[in-house]
Amino acid sequence: MTAVSAERDSARQEIPDQLRGDVRLLGGMLGTVLAESGGADLLDDVERLRRAVIGARDGSVDGAEITELVASWPLERAKQVARAFTVYFHLANLAEEHQRIRALRERDDADNPPRESLAAAVRAIRADAGEDALREMVAAMEFHPVLTAHPTEARRRAVSTSILRISGQLEKLHAAHPGSTAEAETRRRLLEEIDLLWRTSQLRYTKLDPLDEVRTALAAFDETIFQVVPQIYRSLDAALDPEGTGREPARAPAFVRYGSWIGGDRDGNPFVTHDITREAIAIQSEHVLRALENACGRIARTLTAYGNLTPASPDLRDHLAAAEAGYPRIMAEIAKRSPNEPHRQALLFATERLRATRERNADLAYPNPEAFLADLRTVQASLARAGAVRQANGELQHLVWQAETFGFHLAELEVRQHSAVHAQALAELRAGEEPSERTREVLATLRVIAWIQERFGVDACRRYIVSFTRSAEDVAAVYELADRAMPGGRAPVLDVIPLFETGADLEASPRVLDGMLELPEMARRLEQTGRRMEVMLGYSDSAKDVGPVSATLRLYDAQAQLAEWAERNDVRLTLFHGRGGSLGRGGGPASRALLAQAPGSVAGRFKVTEQGEVIFARYGQRAIAHRHIEQVGHAILMAGTEQVQERARAASAKHRGLADRIAEAAHRAYRELIDTEGFAEWFSRVSPLEELGELRLGSRPSRRGAARGLEDLRAIPWVFAWTQTRVNLPGWYGLGTGLAAVEDVEALHTAYTEWPLFSSLLDNAEMSLAKTDRAIAERYLALGGRPELTELVLAEYDRTRDLVLKVTGHKRLLENRRVLSRAVDLRNPYVDALSHLQLRALEALRGDEARDLSEEDQRHLERLLLLTVNGVAAGLQNTG
Repeated sequence: MTAVSAERDSARQEIPDQLRGDVRLLGGMLGTVLAESGGADLLDDVERLRRAVIGARDGSVDGAEITELVASWPLERAKQVARAFTVYFHLANLAEEHQRIRALRERDDADNPPRESLAAAVRAIRADAGEDALREMVAAMEFHPVLTAHPTEARRRAVSTSILRISGQLEKLHAAHPGSTAEAETRRRLLEEIDLLWRTSQLRYTKLDPLDEVRTALAAFDETIFQVVPQIYRSLDAALDPEGTGREPARAPAFVRYGSWIGGDRDGNPFVTHDITREAIAIQSEHVLRALENACGRIARTLTAYGNLTPASPDLRDHLAAAEAGYPRIMAEIAKRSPNEPHRQALLFATERLRATRERNADLAYPNPEAFLADLRTVQASLARAGAVRQANGELQHLVWQAETFGFHLAELEVRQHSAVHAQALAELRAGEEPSERTREVLATLRVIAWIQERFGVDACRRYIVSFTRSAEDVAAVYELADRAMPGGRAPVLDVIPLFETGADLEASPRVLDGMLELPEMARRLEQTGRRMEVMLGYSDSAKDVGPVSATLRLYDAQAQLAEWAERNDVRLTLFHGRGGSLGRGGGPASRALLAQAPGSVAGRFKVTEQGEVIFARYGQRAIAHRHIEQVGHAILMAGTEQVQERARAASAKHRGLADRIAEAAHRAYRELIDTEGFAEWFSRVSPLEELGELRLGSRPSRRGAARGLEDLRAIPWVFAWTQTRVNLPGWYGLGTGLAAVEDVEALHTAYTEWPLFSSLLDNAEMSLAKTDRAIAERYLALGGRPELTELVLAEYDRTRDLVLKVTGHKRLLENRRVLSRAVDLRNPYVDALSHLQLRALEALRGDEARDLSEEDQRHLERLLLLTVNGVAAGLQNTG
């Protein structure tokens, strides 16, 4: 038995019984569907390939045999096999999600809170710093996730909803009594849903438009986020006051605020217009008002407290009297349904007002969410005064938290545009020229922001992000354009946020902020906001620009410098982290990344983008969404403790010289590769880069403007294409050369154990390396006809893998992360199957005979390629 097959057998033995049972059940049902749909021959072909790729992993099957097998199938059969493996991954992912939910439930213990939970953070801080410090830290904490439409979700919405239906049936099956008719019916429904998933096209035939993206993201709000957020606050409240929660006024603040770029981010996306922005906020408002209306109505219907036993306070009586005077017909109907139930009447009237707000009935509508909250608090206070403290601080408090978190706009819509667009617009306007179409669009966008603020409040849309900010003039340009769009002091309230993306921009960021302080508009906003300011850091472009190692250190340095700058200038700075889902774009566990930030840079506030497949992965299931927010909340609190900051400070001082040597050598190695003449063309040949646009992942083009080279390529297709080749280069390239430059493995190991930033860097690289397959990667790289580049990449892979294992002290990749390691070991052979199918298509499309292909064969090959791209993304659970 080879080492690889031994590892796979070990991983298989570690699978929990329930997970193994779910995978076997779902896989068996898929086999039934394949046989029914394509005949026994289709199932046989799928099984032949499955056995072959597993055999290749343990050395019993030669890779050439698999290539021959895949080449023997007609293209139509190859596409069917690719779809079969893709559907299998969707089902395997679902089974793993259910196992994760089971594990979370088993670890749920109020007396012994799980690691990285809010309760664990509260317990640690209370013990180390005391009650006063805990209260202060909790009051200041903020988590601001921002949903974006970055095109990294390969699945169609129809596929995602199909998976959710299968998930629901699997949950029912777990709950059904064995041998019951309910179990039999659920199995039938489960098979029916898997059959439908198999028959649902994995690929989009039409390109998404921005409003499709808005509606897709809002599905997460409807199904998960709205319900989970108050449960998070309740968890924190219970940790702060176990005996009083539900009886005493809540101590937990509503610390989560969602933002959205979907329908607001127009940097390089000509399809996001001012009309789209206006429509996006309207759709958001419809969703949140309907959710609040339903929640308020549900609580009202159950709050049947009799007035003689729970009398209304004077304030509530006045409130109801005013309502009756203004709306006698509505109140008469409510009183008829709820006689002598004043608290119920007040909430039923609030429900009517929410409906009127949603339907834009100005006479009855709430003017703003603050007015709605005032009504809820009047009811709360009345219930508490009457002794009904559990009614005041129970479900009604959940509704208060929801209104505080989401307002009437759900998520603040943020606008983003490139600094060059503003510069061109101002040049035209200052010169008195006829404004171009793009300049007119910039002005129209600023007018829509003003309209949104008037309609939904300033907090609905006030952040304006400037991509590629190089100077304070780039920020000043937005304020001047706003004044030109709406002269006479009617410009919208704006918080203009600089976005620093490249390595050079990160280094120059403190100088730019110095210039911003001199802007009168910025000085005015600082005075209005209590000297709050926001700065965004771009992870994707910085990593593409300088490589993963240098980007990590430059981002760390930028955070440290900006934290020092904020302290010098008495500014409450929030750093906005533009992290992607993949490791090559700053991805990885957000909670671990938070604890690795520069001391003082978090200060109780964490704002981060959540993109593409990350949204579905984190918010597709309520239990997983709850865990995600809890982990981030835990990290926000712990990152502010003196113990964590002192550890990071001491480790940075001790190991920084070593890290600089690593980064310098890693940067040289990275630039040597991508600066090689003809690299861009080679990359396009060895990967499905050019075909990715046909997946129609999102509304945004994959390049900014006309394509001249890699500098114009967005970070998402850069990472996505490397993921498909099984090289995963953006997550590790250059690290091996960097580690080799130090030579002292013991010093490197000490840095790994003592410095959270360095351990996070190596752990993330280790994950990328574990998802890399050298043999398959070599076949992709060979397509470029540049053996010297192939040798360069593979030598750096070997060097990085060897040194990462030596520095971490691991005998194998992911040795210390058994759950993840098990998943990777078991998935890799099935991903191999899709890679072999993809290589068949790519070799035919890139080979010398490509020009002789018929139109029909070309179309089939391209479709096979895209099907496998989709499947590999599902198997590796990464796109861009």
